[in-house]
Amino acid sequence: MNLAGLHHVAIITADYARSKAFYTEILGLEIIAETHRVERQSYKLDLALPGGSQIELFSFPNPPQRPTNPEAQGLRHLCFATHDLDGNIADLESKGVAVEPVRVDPLTGKRFTFFADPDALPIELYEA
Repeated sequence: MNLAGLHHVAIITADYARSKAFYTEILGLEIIAETHRVERQSYKLDLALPGGSQIELFSFPNPPQRPTNPEAQGLRHLCFATHDLDGNIADLESKGVAVEPVRVDPLTGKRFTFFADPDALPIELYEA
């Protein structure tokens, strides 16, 4: 196998408009494409991440809730690398996003923190 990198992460949201605003306005991700799929009663929003990977944000009628947080099977959390952990924390907090206290990874010595998207999906900021 010869993998070239991560292409995308797909997220199903309970409230498409709220999550679209969070990922574009709070996190500042750029919209690549937005598609309304009438036959599925669904939207698909492609968002660009630095380095070329993407987040695909989906809406579906009545998606099941996440069973537990964060230790459910499946995706545990998203993690974004940052060169300015403190600046990003301040930016999130100024936009009303609750951010956990900064911790230090005992294996790498790097600082990190968590916050959540509108559907309570944990998102980590990790000091690069």
